Amino acid sequence: MATELSPEQSEQIILDTVDRFLERDVRPVAKELELRDEYPTEVVEKMKALGLFGATIGERYGGLGLPASTYAKIVERVSAVWMSVSGIFNSHLIMCAAIEKFGTEKQKENFLPKLATGEFRGGIALTEPDCGTDLQAIRTRARADEQDYVITGTKQWITNSVEGNILAVLVKTDPHTEPRHRGMGLLIVEKTRGYRAHKLAKLGYRGVDTGEVEFVDVRVPKDHLIGGKEGRGLQQILSGLALGRINVAARGVGVARASLDASVRYAQERKTFGQPISEHQAIQIKLADMATRVEAARLLTDRAATAYDSGERCDMEAGMAKLFSTEAAVENSMEALRIHGAYGYSPENEVERYYRDAPLLAIGEGTNELQRIIIARQLIERSPV
Repeated sequence: MATELSPEQSEQIILDTVDRFLERDVRPVAKELELRDEYPTEVVEKMKALGLFGATIGERYGGLGLPASTYAKIVERVSAVWMSVSGIFNSHLIMCAAIEKFGTEKQKENFLPKLATGEFRGGIALTEPDCGTDLQAIRTRARADEQDYVITGTKQWITNSVEGNILAVLVKTDPHTEPRHRGMGLLIVEKTRGYRAHKLAKLGYRGVDTGEVEFVDVRVPKDHLIGGKEGRGLQQILSGLALGRINVAARGVGVARASLDASVRYAQERKTFGQPISEHQAIQIKLADMATRVEAARLLTDRAATAYDSGERCDMEAGMAKLFSTEAAVENSMEALRIHGAYGYSPENEVERYYRDAPLLAIGEGTNELQRIIIARQLIERSPV
């Protein structure tokens, strides 16, 4: 007689599968591909087979339908091995969340099954050369004619824009409307004539294709406007960014944990003055602080993910998790570098990569300075007078 698995057992099976995938298919190639800044094509194909591109997409559309709490644990594990891999499906799933939550039924049926399998692989195109945090200042224009929107403009730092084949693009449909967000829309744009993208070089977060995209009179059918109505693009994408911030928080936990694990191993192997450096109080204090940051970051991330799963408004919780976890990654990667000494300064050592990757987390999905403002505003809004 078959026994139905509990949610906890099902989650553990998924996490064990991800762990095996990482050890078999990612860890052996991560260093070489990262140093060459080479897109991990074979890894991506195996991610498709695992269903990671449909991790949070509902089962109705061919996805795994995982809760954000399980998704965050997957991201932590992936990021502890190679953070860039987690970015490939993060931007993709933010776009999917926007379509699933706000899209028309036709849009969901047309796009989500292909996005779930990874046949369509994409991301969100928000940032521009002169606009990042202030999304209402974007200049990319979508002019409507009888049949299509015609897009002109440039987006920058867009994940999956080179190797992927579809983007959710934030545009101005009416640049003269006030308030400015009422003149914005979110368009589903497949690669087509006039779409020009090239990969940008970066300090860290290598391998994943972060690109600059130029739209030169790109024609997009009007029924590709998410939700079918203009003026709602900013609200739609900001809602999706809650999941994105939980992802980045989980990445921070992964990098912070990897930095700790590497430091504990090295501290037991490296000897000075006749004893392992793990016996020195100065090193012990560093390790204790690193471990505390990891646990606190994980708890904040799980809290934000649980709030997201319950349907609660969670911008404050996601902001707290993102802020603390990414700062933990920055601090732990620096401490790992110091514990490893000269060895940590070499690209042959994994902690050198953690040190380069971590700063991105404090910038992406809204800077940590912005997160502090969001948290403070929510505290004031939620507190009784």
